[in-house]
Amino acid sequence: MALFNNPFNAGTRFGKGCSCGRHESDSAHQAALSAEAVAIENAGEESRYRNIVEQAVMRALFPADHQRRAFLKAVGASTAAAALASVFPIGQATEALAQTGPIEKKDLKVGFIPITCATPIIMAHPLGFYSKHGLNVEVVRTAGWAVIRDKTLNKEYDAAHMLAPMPIAISMGVGSNPIPYSVSAIENINGQAITLAMKHKDKRDPKDWKGFRFAVPFDYSMHNYLLRYYLAEHGIDPDRDVQIRSVPPPEMVANLRADNIDGFLGPDPFNQRAVFDGVGFIHLLSKELWDGHPCCAFAASREFVTTMPNTYRALLKSIIDATAHAQKAENRKAIAEAIAAPNYLNQPVTVLEQILTGTYADGLGGVKRDANRIQFDPFPWESFAVWILTQMKRWGQVKTDIDYQAIARQVFLATDAGAMMKELGLTPPTATSKSFSVMGKPFDPAKPEEYVASFAIKRT
Repeated sequence: MALFNNPFNAGTRFGKGCSCGRHESDSAHQAALSAEAVAIENAGEESRYRNIVEQAVMRALFPADHQRRAFLKAVGASTAAAALASVFPIGQATEALAQTGPIEKKDLKVGFIPITCATPIIMAHPLGFYSKHGLNVEVVRTAGWAVIRDKTLNKEYDAAHMLAPMPIAISMGVGSNPIPYSVSAIENINGQAITLAMKHKDKRDPKDWKGFRFAVPFDYSMHNYLLRYYLAEHGIDPDRDVQIRSVPPPEMVANLRADNIDGFLGPDPFNQRAVFDGVGFIHLLSKELWDGHPCCAFAASREFVTTMPNTYRALLKSIIDATAHAQKAENRKAIAEAIAAPNYLNQPVTVLEQILTGTYADGLGGVKRDANRIQFDPFPWESFAVWILTQMKRWGQVKTDIDYQAIARQVFLATDAGAMMKELGLTPPTATSKSFSVMGKPFDPAKPEEYVASFAIKRT
């Protein structure tokens, strides 16, 4: 619409002064425009764009300055705004204008842990998804989850690859000071495994695992919650019958080789790397516990999301675009080659191909095929967050009463992801929550406290 080309231009000269007829001279007109522009700039992003749209609509309806003044005098500013909204979609136009605004910051740093869960974040760099959407992103390989959390909190990183439970814990102040954080997209679903040392190849029944030492990537991780769930379902108390320690994923295979641990529930490529190195075997894939479970996420502070909305939109769009590309089976081999480099995953291409294509050696002499070993679906279901919260409550990480649904809505930004998926021609879910089953046990996100109370082994 021509309406948005120049919202400050009335288009007709009404007097001997300036072009809009409001001022005595062109210089006075320019001075007024400058003052108006400063006022708009000092307003918040949303109010700034809404102000522009409302002024444009007002000028279209009342071209003459005296008409606008008379209308405003007769009804008042608030009533005038409401009247405009009743005849013109002010909200939609504001959103559309905001989406076309300039990117506030093009040079960004995004931290990642070198695991296949971060595939969309990593591959978006060599395959050009960031530059496609107007950004210059440096993806920074980082040693561990505590480091990536701290660097993000300290604003050394603009956004980061995080474990899906981490932004929930950060927002709630569990394990750190409370700072509002967001999960704007899920990086991967499935893609994890329980890997055991070769000496345990005859101990496939978890009931025989008392005294085992396990590693997980972080206390606030799906790996920790899924391992605990699996052990407890087999009668093993994860706090009393075994040891579970946090180990950075790149160190898991070395710890298995050195006999410091008996196994781990961790991310790839390290399950497959343990097989490749001959020090471990894949006991089971995490999808065998919960097919479609989330693991890692693209996360950013609420401050970043709200103060740089156009940068945030471009970054989220890049990630979701890359995620859709990664989900297609025909792209997986090329992706494996793209992310194998030393500055990314630093792994043999053949290891990554086994993971991403789903045709893999299990370490026990067999070759298995599962095309859904790892999948890439960006939608951050709020019910994922509710389930995570039930496990935080179950294992004593959260000891107070919590509003599950409110926290899920505040942290997992399903609406943002859905809107961006639509822009990219994808089909997002029509709901933001869903039911699912974990090890055959149904989970109803509307009844989280009943779910926590139903477990025989828990710390609450």
